[in-house]
Amino acid sequence: MVHISEIGEIFREEYGRSVAVLVRVLGSIEAAEDAVQDAFTEAVVRWPDAGLPPSPAGWIITTARNRAIDRIRRDASGREKLAQAVLLHGDQHGGDHANGPEGIEADAVEDERLRLIFTCCHPALNRAAQVALTLKLLGGLGTAEIAHAFLVPEPTMAQRLVRAKGKIRDANIPYRVPSGAELPERLKSVLAVVYLIFNEGYAASSGSGLVREDLCHEALRLGRLTTELMPDEPEAQGLLALMLLLDARRAARTASDGGLVLLADQDRSLWDRNEIAEGQVLVRQCLKRNQPGPYQLQAAINAVHGDAAKAADTDWHQILALYGQLLAMEPTPVVALNRAVALAEVEGPAAGLAAVDALELGNYYLFHAVRADLLRRLGRAEEAATAYRAARERTNNNAERDFLEGRIRALTTTGPGPEAQTSDDQPGR
Repeated sequence: MVHISEIGEIFREEYGRSVAVLVRVLGSIEAAEDAVQDAFTEAVVRWPDAGLPPSPAGWIITTARNRAIDRIRRDASGREKLAQAVLLHGDQHGGDHANGPEGIEADAVEDERLRLIFTCCHPALNRAAQVALTLKLLGGLGTAEIAHAFLVPEPTMAQRLVRAKGKIRDANIPYRVPSGAELPERLKSVLAVVYLIFNEGYAASSGSGLVREDLCHEALRLGRLTTELMPDEPEAQGLLALMLLLDARRAARTASDGGLVLLADQDRSLWDRNEIAEGQVLVRQCLKRNQPGPYQLQAAINAVHGDAAKAADTDWHQILALYGQLLAMEPTPVVALNRAVALAEVEGPAAGLAAVDALELGNYYLFHAVRADLLRRLGRAEEAATAYRAARERTNNNAERDFLEGRIRALTTTGPGPEAQTSDDQPGR
């Protein structure tokens, strides 16, 4: 007896794989999605009584393909569409697979998924559309789920997805993996989309909770998929390592009431040591490649945090050196802000504050939060409270806002309080 929840798990795992194959066969994202959804609808009817087929993925792809052919035949208005159906029935994927997945080779499937990832992340689409399409086509998330994740109405997200798929169709965006000079920039976009999904899960930009576990899990799944499909890309490996090392601390980042817990105050016994070990292995593999990139350096920084049994054991000198390398590679104000946090731990809060005050990040909530904490540590309570208020005004996340409110109350009633490390354990957004 197959439970509906088990079919749901298969849907999440196999939806992207199936759509990727069918897009190549049908030449249309919309047609591929319709066919795969039809196949899963039939699976919900058949599998609970008949049991799982030997290869659920092969069954879904075969059934979806046959449903697509049937749909073309029903809609055919003349010989041209009938001929198209005949061609589809004997396409390059190995003819009729009605009895199983024998004609569908694993390498071919993986190749199609890689093409779909790069199609979703084509530079002609804006970043919001790239994220939405990646979650829809590779993650198998429904439109309602994606809308909820990014706090927009479902009709708005549906329109966004329709426009993105329409742009792919109307602009004839090629369904392929770029080669040569195109690849580095396109790969950068793919990795950025996956990391953006993780960031939204790890430190939600708005809403009541600090963490969205579903998005963290989905980003990790996509990160694993990317490294499997591109095993020779060190930055893909570096991104997976970074997400694992950050996600390992997720359980310790919030208190029982949902409140934010800073990195220095976290109960490190709650850290997931298996994820830390896996992330550190990947970091060591990246070091052996000797092809450093931004994600690899960020992963190395978080591997250092993972080595510390308690906050006082953190090797801030090594972290500062790594941030120096990262800043040389990516000279952005957000990287400079993170380096200033490490500098404050090595040379003191005055040095950190000087580095922060040299930055132009007035609209960035973490800029004001870091600055406020350094002012607090210097005993400048009134200025610190003002900076905390500026941070509070620039976040839409209730957990972050509640934390900042607590800091403001503490400063206005009891003074600056003891020193604490500045880092609040959030990747830059």
